[in-house]
Amino acid sequence: MPVKIRLTRHGRKRKPYYHIVVADSRAPRDGRFIESLGSYNPNTNPATIELNFDKALDWLLKGAQPTETCRAILSYNGVMMKKHLLEGAKKGAFSEEEAEKRFDKWMTEKEANIQAKVDSLANKKAEVKIASLARETEINTARVVEIEKKKLDLIAAAEAAAAPVVEEAPAEEVKAEEAAPVVEEAPAEEVKAEKAAPVVEEAPAEEVKAEKVAPVVEKAPAEEVKAEDKKKDSKEK
Repeated sequence: MPVKIRLTRHGRKRKPYYHIVVADSRAPRDGRFIESLGSYNPNTNPATIELNFDKALDWLLKGAQPTETCRAILSYNGVMMKKHLLEGAKKGAFSEEEAEKRFDKWMTEKEANIQAKVDSLANKKAEVKIASLARETEINTARVVEIEKKKLDLIAAAEAAAAPVVEEAPAEEVKAEEAAPVVEEAPAEEVKAEKAAPVVEEAPAEEVKAEKVAPVVEKAPAEEVKAEDKKKDSKEK
């Protein structure tokens, strides 16, 4: 019977966590299993893994085949590395003591890397929190300044309402007064002289026209007048 190390899903929608189990490959994913080896929670950063190291190693040595996800989990926890070293010791490549030393060294480096990642994440979280507090402080300060400004504006408005109102001429009238031409008055002496001057009555318009229309009588020359007088005298005689 083929045996697999695989995951069974638990948890609510969009928040899953898994159990690491040994089960028959023909069984449903969330069905019956042979043994539980631990749990895997991908919702945290880094992911939380609880694993029974010895049981997982024992099943691997017995021939159980992990799925891809379970292989990554077992490798992350050093189970696959331990299996590889034990198989090398069985083949005579090195002794079991050497295998233990190599495994301890690998685990020390692995734990140091994991701790460095955890510290880095914690530092980033602290920096984000400090930046968030700084933004909140800045926003609160700006809000206090705005409130004080509004209070001063209200006080100024109240004082302005209490003060006597001085009516000013509209701007248009002021501009009209500024734009009006300045009329210079004549001196008092010239005004008196104008008042004392005789008033010349003008002839009516009809008389003026009659004068213009009257014919011009031409006078006869003096010689012709004398000749006519002589003729009259001779007739009378």
